[in-house]
Amino acid sequence: MTRMSVPWRPGGKQVHRGPAALVAGIAKALYATFAPLVRAFPGPLLIGAIVAVIVGVWINYLVFEFVDDSLVASSTNLAGETGLLGGPLALGEVRAGLTTSGVPGSGILCYVLYPLQYGVVRDVVSMGGILGFISVIPLYTIWWERKVAGRIQSRTGPMRVGGWHGWSQSMADGIKLICKEDLCPASADRPLFKLAPYLAFVPAILAFFALPFGTYWVFRQVDVALVFILAMLGIEVIGVILAGWASNNKWSVYGAMREACQMVSYEIPMGMALLIPIMVVGSLSLTTVGDTQSEGWTSWIVFRSPFTFAAAVAYFVAALANCKRAPFDLPESESELVAGFHTEYSGFRWSLFFFGEYAAMFVVSGLCVILFLGAWYSPLPMSLADRWGLGDSVGARAIKGLLFAGPLWFVAKCVFLLYVQIWIRWTLPRIRIDQVLYACIQVLLPLMMVLLLGHTLYELFVPVHGFVWTVFNLVLSLIGAVFVLGMIFIATYGFWNRVGLVGSLGVETLPGS
Repeated sequence: MTRMSVPWRPGGKQVHRGPAALVAGIAKALYATFAPLVRAFPGPLLIGAIVAVIVGVWINYLVFEFVDDSLVASSTNLAGETGLLGGPLALGEVRAGLTTSGVPGSGILCYVLYPLQYGVVRDVVSMGGILGFISVIPLYTIWWERKVAGRIQSRTGPMRVGGWHGWSQSMADGIKLICKEDLCPASADRPLFKLAPYLAFVPAILAFFALPFGTYWVFRQVDVALVFILAMLGIEVIGVILAGWASNNKWSVYGAMREACQMVSYEIPMGMALLIPIMVVGSLSLTTVGDTQSEGWTSWIVFRSPFTFAAAVAYFVAALANCKRAPFDLPESESELVAGFHTEYSGFRWSLFFFGEYAAMFVVSGLCVILFLGAWYSPLPMSLADRWGLGDSVGARAIKGLLFAGPLWFVAKCVFLLYVQIWIRWTLPRIRIDQVLYACIQVLLPLMMVLLLGHTLYELFVPVHGFVWTVFNLVLSLIGAVFVLGMIFIATYGFWNRVGLVGSLGVETLPGS
């Protein structure tokens, strides 16, 4: 037998593994370099990485603000000059503005800050941050889902790859998927088969462009941001339907048809649930909705009335079905349909479906946080910062971001809702497709009609800050506080008693992990 330098498929077609081998080699070298460091200092490195990301994004925002307020706004247009491509600042004006502001090293910084006067440059920088965040969310959530599933099932979950609790397991899986062969069935519709993963992933990215992380922390301020995000989530579902149909596999087609049923059914009560906070505020702008909840825990829309409280729960249930999460994961039902709509996919295209699903999970959680759970504001009232005398200095703004309002609070709330979605998946059994449709058409949809009518009458006849309004607001706020404190107590008790709670299957962490 002759030795072939290039592997062969059964059909005789050569497979070129050069790029895959290069990626695998780089990954192996990076792992060998950083794995000992991670094993030695896992906790400090994790906390340091989180702090570095937060500080880096904040510095980026401060730089943009400095260019607008200290350079562009104070521009005197020296000698009538303009920048390249008609920008408001010439290079000399940037240098003069930095010198006036007392910034050291202005000779070098002027070349760095000069391009930031153009919106397209800022968009590219911001888009890079968004794409980086979208890439990290699925990697982290997939690893976290495995860890949560392991704890619920009385095991430890991934513990080997990367050392500390298997933190790089998702990255190892990603490298494996990139190196795998990209298959397309002979009987499939090739153009649609290849297009479907991108229709499932790209709309989730576009939804992030209108999702605000703070009052000024949004890629594009859109007056109808809610409508835009819901439209993008709808297109993501079309990608799933297209994947099942184009695969020409009966299991995939069954999964696609189930997704079509869920989409048509649950988007209606989900949209009706979101109408209730919109009625409260009177605007489709998500930043406007978020800023109305700045006065602490009791000002959050979820605690405004019994109808908003019930609408938040109904929205979360409908969002689970919209994201194909258990107990509504019928489109990929492994016990019945092999893998459902993505049965015929492999490698990179297969991973795009999961990236799109986890990105959509964050988006629906973000909508719930903005419209019901206080957006980017903490339980402390923002007016307390004024009473403390916090001004607009960099240090005061950092304190405000940690204690009162900022993207950190928004992301923390979204991560909690992500955990709830993972928790539900590994706790509740999958229901039948007829039960899925029954729960929507005969339970959730009539309930939302009652809630819409009840909330309308409540807003018309119950005076804001009146006796009845205040009583409901305080009682619901107290129920929410009891729930949160109970969750914290249960989590703390479970952590300290994590070995004894699970009986004989409980083990300490593996040696060297």
